Amino acid sequence: MSTKVSDHILERLRAWGVEQVFGYPGDGINGLLAAWARADDQPRFIQSRHEEMSAFEAVGYAKFSGRLGVCAATSGPGAIHLLNGLYDAKLDHVPVLAIVGQTNRTAMGGSYQQEVDLHTLYKDVASDFVETVMVPEQLPNVLDRAIRTAYARRCPTALIIPADVQELDYSAPTHEFKMVPSSLGMSDYTATPTDDALRRAADVLNAGDKPAILIGQGAAGAVAEVREVAELLGAGVAKALLGKDVLSDELPYVTGPIGLLGSRPSYELMRDCDTLLTIGSSFPYTQFMPEFGKARGVQIDIDPHMVGMRYPYEVNLVGDARATLRRLIPLLDTDRGGREWHDTVCANVKRWHETMERRAGLSADPINPEFVARALDPLLPDNAILTSDSGSVANWYARHITMRPGMRGSLSGTLATMGPGVPYAIGAKFAHPDRPVFALVGDGAMQMNGLAEMITAAKYRDRWSDPRLVVGVWNNRDLNQVTWEMRAMEGSPSFLPSQEIPDVQYAAFARSLGLTGVRVEKPEDVEAGWRAALEADGPAVVEFLTDPAVPPIPPHATWEQMEATAASILKGDADRGSMIKQGLKAKVQEFLPGRDKG
Repeated sequence: MSTKVSDHILERLRAWGVEQVFGYPGDGINGLLAAWARADDQPRFIQSRHEEMSAFEAVGYAKFSGRLGVCAATSGPGAIHLLNGLYDAKLDHVPVLAIVGQTNRTAMGGSYQQEVDLHTLYKDVASDFVETVMVPEQLPNVLDRAIRTAYARRCPTALIIPADVQELDYSAPTHEFKMVPSSLGMSDYTATPTDDALRRAADVLNAGDKPAILIGQGAAGAVAEVREVAELLGAGVAKALLGKDVLSDELPYVTGPIGLLGSRPSYELMRDCDTLLTIGSSFPYTQFMPEFGKARGVQIDIDPHMVGMRYPYEVNLVGDARATLRRLIPLLDTDRGGREWHDTVCANVKRWHETMERRAGLSADPINPEFVARALDPLLPDNAILTSDSGSVANWYARHITMRPGMRGSLSGTLATMGPGVPYAIGAKFAHPDRPVFALVGDGAMQMNGLAEMITAAKYRDRWSDPRLVVGVWNNRDLNQVTWEMRAMEGSPSFLPSQEIPDVQYAAFARSLGLTGVRVEKPEDVEAGWRAALEADGPAVVEFLTDPAVPPIPPHATWEQMEATAASILKGDADRGSMIKQGLKAKVQEFLPGRDKG
């Protein structure tokens, strides 16, 4: 029996170590589906409920495994549906390969059914590599190059394969003119800056009295080195959300997240520092970084296209975070002066933790959303993986979940799209079937994508050695983050036709699939709800009826934001009474004395 192009594609994926492909079927990839049947489902075809979810699952798999995520879709609408997840991969620098079908070559250009100019469509999202396979001899070169590019540039790439090409007999490129042979694999490599650049960076860092460090996901392989630098310099360490799981939140000088979803001590760290070292982060919100001219800066990033942005850094080091820091550490002063700055940072962190505990303990109608996250925090296993959706739930994930060594967490950091929380979690389960996974989602995101993907979780529950996939839903019947943004940024009251959403029975839906479903309506039942989900013998949904009037207050609300929110109240916001009460209660916690002062 001859080997078809589709057979060779799956064979080559297996040779690259690909173990599963997240996809949805359609006639544009019928040739590939037939090859999967001949290959005894190797690599495994993981069927989502929608192609966008396939892409998100591939992103989640790649984020939590460090390996290539692969997704597949049919031509036309299926290929279009992948785009949002692929843009998520592009903006968060995640290696993903999309394999998509196309109409037969004979029909291309003829306005045929489901014919879309996919090469043009994908040219932006897969800008580092997108190619259409027209003859068998293009393989394996284009597939190998797509995979190498995805790994090397941490980006999505795309392979477009017309339906008739999938069915052709495979023939390898020959040793002749205009043939491009290929080979498997690529070695690990490490990039480091020059000695001169390292000395200049050390001079900047040694000169400072109030150093701050900002880390992102690019620092993930340099945990020990980041700790050593922070302790040598006496620096506080703030974390971009994609770097939340890089360094333990139990360290006294770790100030937590930065930005609108950040913490007060991170804001104070950036406001008052005189030196900034940024490692593996392209955090975009300049207003949360030191005032220009107030702090000298050094940046470390492996991507030369991403250095020198966001802040006027004095020295931009291009290199792997771990290798660069190991060469930088011997150049740092070990005999520094007083530790007043370090002590101030630690005191600010301690005060913030007390503030957040008080805020989570405030009464609300019916349940304080901050308390839901706070109650989960001590119950999380040491090897837990967490995903957060976008929306107000991301505030509670950022501020109340304590990352400990061994824990992992992520969200849609740069695209900040709604809907990846549950599919990320499913991708994480395939990356680590022996670890518990928790998806923290709002009711808007759950209605958008999460409910359908619980069907996927039910379908594959037996593939996971650790059965725990816990989906927590904050049910407040409001698209809450946008509601608060309208109030704070536009001075506009909540527009109910756009913001109010139905009260769906999420737990009951889970039970209809044969999964565990728990609905929590009172504060005293919150912890028991989480425990019931943790003790379930498979995926579980636990929903909490939370108060939409509890504000996701930024670490430093500006006077303009406060004026705008007051304006929305005066204009007759539907929830103005609760807004005033909950906002005042939450904000005043920042000014109460610490426990040690009574």
